[in-house]
Amino acid sequence: EITIFPLNMKLLIVASTIIGVAAKDNGLALKPPMGWRSWNLFGGDVNQELMTSIMDGMVDRSRTVDGVPTSLCDLGYCDVGLDDNWQVCSDDKDYNFHDDDGNPIVNLDVFPDMKAMTDHAHSLGLTAGWYGNNCICAEKDTQDDKFYQGDVKAFMDYGFDGWKLDGCGAQLDLQLYDDLINATGKAVVVENCHWGSAPPYEPTLDWCPWNFFRTSGDVRASYSSVLENLASTYKYADTLLSRPGCWAYPDMLEVGCNGGATDGVGGLNDVETRTHFGSWAIVSSPLVLSHDVNNATIMDDIWDLISNKEVIEINQAWFGHPGGPYKTSDDVVTLQHEEGFDGDVTVGAQQYLYKPMSEDGSKVAVLVLNSADEDVTVDVRFDEIPSFNGVEGVKARCVWGRADIGVFDDVLDGVVIKSHDARFFMFEAKAE
Repeated sequence: EITIFPLNMKLLIVASTIIGVAAKDNGLALKPPMGWRSWNLFGGDVNQELMTSIMDGMVDRSRTVDGVPTSLCDLGYCDVGLDDNWQVCSDDKDYNFHDDDGNPIVNLDVFPDMKAMTDHAHSLGLTAGWYGNNCICAEKDTQDDKFYQGDVKAFMDYGFDGWKLDGCGAQLDLQLYDDLINATGKAVVVENCHWGSAPPYEPTLDWCPWNFFRTSGDVRASYSSVLENLASTYKYADTLLSRPGCWAYPDMLEVGCNGGATDGVGGLNDVETRTHFGSWAIVSSPLVLSHDVNNATIMDDIWDLISNKEVIEINQAWFGHPGGPYKTSDDVVTLQHEEGFDGDVTVGAQQYLYKPMSEDGSKVAVLVLNSADEDVTVDVRFDEIPSFNGVEGVKARCVWGRADIGVFDDVLDGVVIKSHDARFFMFEAKAE
């Protein structure tokens, strides 16, 4: 038994006509941002030397794609973001990490020269991201504008290009941050990290003073967490609130982060890692890595996955819909969270996700996830895929293997999917 979700084509048409004025009007993040951020692996164990070494690793061309020396930045991962714990925490002052004038206080023992750090990023052709409204020693309950003003001044003085604004401290007014940033004349990529729960945490069709927004709590390196966070994006696909310049974001990638600050019990195995990356890609999530890019063993393990140009192409495409589920099995499975986190996650045993890949409905990407404990065999029927106009003579391609499968009528049948794995396809209708 399956459930098929109908596509509201009227909503698709209406929402698509207003996208040009509905997102943050800074000309940035018209495609889902790609890059790296420190939290998932390193947590609060960060310093300037680490960050500059990561920047160097992002432009390293010691690996190849199709025989061509290629760096992570060559693939599009060109932003390097510093997360929490750059600040001096104090319990004996009026404020936790700001001075009396509202200026944030940097821990100079670990970050002696922020401007030199961002200059290094720029010299490599990278952008540099900062982090605000911190969670470690979150700022006390004051809404005084001087803290917003001090934050923005420091951001500009240090030369950052993007800003993750968390939801832990008192500075929650993202419209005020946006107004102050705009007044500087510099375009800045802003992440709303309010976890899908701390207002303001979601856009409307005509208001989005950020470029991407967290839809969930922190992801962890466990399959249950990945599936839970993925599902938090679905309502924004249904309403088309995830769109160019204003992307729904279920958190950073845990690819290659087993054993890190946000590790789950046992971490993610290889097929779960592939499912994680593919599912983030097909829902147009920003692709933000967090692994040690200078660890040769880890990079060798995940390189073929994160350098797959066809997956990246699907993620970066926009043809009126961000991607989401269109069918799920009526059979469900319950995935247990690791110790220390409340509740379990109940999902359809198999989920079918799609994303349009052409304006005329002739191409579509489909990802089929299997969350059951056993391998399954499924059929992918072409007439069930929303907005796809192919039925007979449909060309099927395996995205993971970057290889054509064949030409099919009506259905791609007999698709075998391992437990916790996902099959990724591109379907193209027969040319008239």
